[in-house]
Amino acid sequence: MIRPEKIHILWMIPVVFVLLVSCKNPFSDTNEIKKGTFRQTIVETGELAAIDTRSFILPLFGRYWYQMKVIGLLEQGAKVEAGDSIIQLDPSEVKKYIIDREGDLQTQQANLDKLMVFQSNKRSEMDSNLKMAQASFNLKKLEMEYSRFESDRNKKIKELGFEQEKIKLAKVKRSIVLNKIIASNELKIQKIQVYQMKRDLKSAKDVLPTLTIRTPIPGIFQIGRNDQSGNSLKIGDQIWYGNNMGNVPNLKWMKVMTSINEYDFYKIGLGQKVLVRLDATPDVTFKGEITDIAKLCHQKDGKSRQKVFDVEVKLLKSDERLKPGMTVSCEFFCNELNNVKFVPLNCVETTEQGNFIYLKNGSGYLRVKVKTGASNNTHIVIKGDFNEGQDVIPVEEIDKQKEKN
Repeated sequence: MIRPEKIHILWMIPVVFVLLVSCKNPFSDTNEIKKGTFRQTIVETGELAAIDTRSFILPLFGRYWYQMKVIGLLEQGAKVEAGDSIIQLDPSEVKKYIIDREGDLQTQQANLDKLMVFQSNKRSEMDSNLKMAQASFNLKKLEMEYSRFESDRNKKIKELGFEQEKIKLAKVKRSIVLNKIIASNELKIQKIQVYQMKRDLKSAKDVLPTLTIRTPIPGIFQIGRNDQSGNSLKIGDQIWYGNNMGNVPNLKWMKVMTSINEYDFYKIGLGQKVLVRLDATPDVTFKGEITDIAKLCHQKDGKSRQKVFDVEVKLLKSDERLKPGMTVSCEFFCNELNNVKFVPLNCVETTEQGNFIYLKNGSGYLRVKVKTGASNNTHIVIKGDFNEGQDVIPVEEIDKQKEKN
């Protein structure tokens, strides 16, 4: 049997519990109004890329090979050093061309030699004809001179004979001149054909070592895509002139490709300091600086009317954790304000009537209107009727309390 005094004690326990609960602070989270130096920043998302990236585009080899077959390919993501081979193209078509061209060159060279012998014989023959014509001309000339004491009839015959030899001599001389021109042109044409074959043959032989594609820089190998299939390039694929066969980014030095809202464009400049954070490790920061700002803006994406300027940020130190394609956030340091008051962003309520903060007032709160100023990704500058060090209640805590009531 329970004694009366114990019943009285048991009755008092729930009463004390209710009193304790009712006296407990209903707000589980508060923040202080701070005063001091405030750094205004802008935070934008970006993507890492290598500063030095080499792309390997299939060139036009010589005059004929605009299509090549891949017979060797390094693995995706393989680490490479400068001078390492990354792609091997099939040399069989080039080698076949060289063999055929060497046969053609021998034929054309033989034709050139034969032409030179023929032209030499032709010149000798023309020289003989010229000597004979000249001798006949001289003879007729003498006969005509000695005929002055003969009858008019004989003189006329000698004059006609002389004119005939004169015409023959002129004809032979003219024939020699024309023959020299024709022979010179024929020889030039044949020499040009031989020269072109030698040049094409040398060009083809020079192509062979270039079919082994080597990287001039260290990095990692990224396989390109087959433009015909849309899939990653693989051994046995035929690729065409102008296709990207692969890339090698140098991972030592990285940059961030990001953008800035058009409203913030005049808050940044070249050389401005930037803190970069990987989405995978947000607690780790990397220092960077702005190295390029686009001069023209564009739509952020096809679904948004927001206009942005592209910005390039160079990371000042090398780090193996940084890889191309990783998502990062960039914190741009735009301004530094001294002797100002600021609170966390989640402690400011924005309404149509203005901006408000909630000051802790005993077990309750006091709603105070404020003017807001510069902000960063965590805090915002405020002005109003309050003091440094006062506790400010986050807006979400106020909302939770209102829902309970």
